[in-house]
Amino acid sequence: MQKLDDVTKKINGRKILVVGDIIADVYLDGRISRISREAPVLILEEEGRKIVAGGAANVVANIATLGGEVYVVGVVGDDFNGESLRNILREHDVHIEGIVMDKTRPTISKTRVIAGGRATVSQQIVRIDKESKDPLSKKMEAALIAKLDKILPLVDGIVLSDYGSGTITNAVKKLVIRHAGQNKVPSMVDSRYNIGEFSGVGFAKQNDTELAAFVGHPVNDMTSLIEAGTELLKKLNAHGVLITRGEYGMSLFERGGAVHHIPVADRSEVFDVSGAGDTCVAAFILCLTAAFSPTVSARVANYAAGIAVRKLGTSTVNFIELDKVLERV
Repeated sequence: MQKLDDVTKKINGRKILVVGDIIADVYLDGRISRISREAPVLILEEEGRKIVAGGAANVVANIATLGGEVYVVGVVGDDFNGESLRNILREHDVHIEGIVMDKTRPTISKTRVIAGGRATVSQQIVRIDKESKDPLSKKMEAALIAKLDKILPLVDGIVLSDYGSGTITNAVKKLVIRHAGQNKVPSMVDSRYNIGEFSGVGFAKQNDTELAAFVGHPVNDMTSLIEAGTELLKKLNAHGVLITRGEYGMSLFERGGAVHHIPVADRSEVFDVSGAGDTCVAAFILCLTAAFSPTVSARVANYAAGIAVRKLGTSTVNFIELDKVLERV
């Protein structure tokens, strides 16, 4: 049986490509001042604004902090959020030459307005999303494919991070999945809305809500979970499907019929689940490329996600934190 005590050493330096929707997660903090006379709403005095890597960019950041060497392919706009994301990824030593700029569309952003005061607990009061609903132009698609042609031969593993914003076009998807299959490169997809469209990928990650949407009925007990996970596995003809189940941990379905249920690592301190799925994907693909089995990779991903949920907001997990947890188990 493979041991966990040398995981961080073996995943260090593995070369991973992440393709997908690059998102700026913006946090706008405000102190409650008074009630507006114009309408029954709060007036906030802005105290801080922070931009962090979201969507595919958060997968990238997690792979980097866990010790991987990361390449990213995606689209940003010619704007402040796009430049901020590039700077964030540069700080993580990410290869960002695969990011193309589209001057016709904004960088995808999700702005969370957080309100609080001296005697009140800060909380999110509204989220403002900004993205183009138009399909990616053929010119931009061609630019992405040109980037992929150069980067794909360099990497040990691939992640497709699909948040439904259109970066992963059919042509991009087919190119990546074909390359991974022909060259036996471990690949994984995390798709929020279109998981059924990724047939041929190596592994898929879904949460239980996304899985329920795929099968068209609730997944609320072990029987329905096993039926749904098996259906998705067959639909994709994948090597495995990893289902995250919140407080119930994870379930891994493998080709051949094996099913592994992995209990949650630590229920004592769950602060925020934002971005935990990205951490899970990052740890799983790194372990696969380091020749760990899917079962061991899922266990490590479970521990990594357990660290992520103890942090507020979209955040990363680093190899030191993971190493300490794995030493204990």
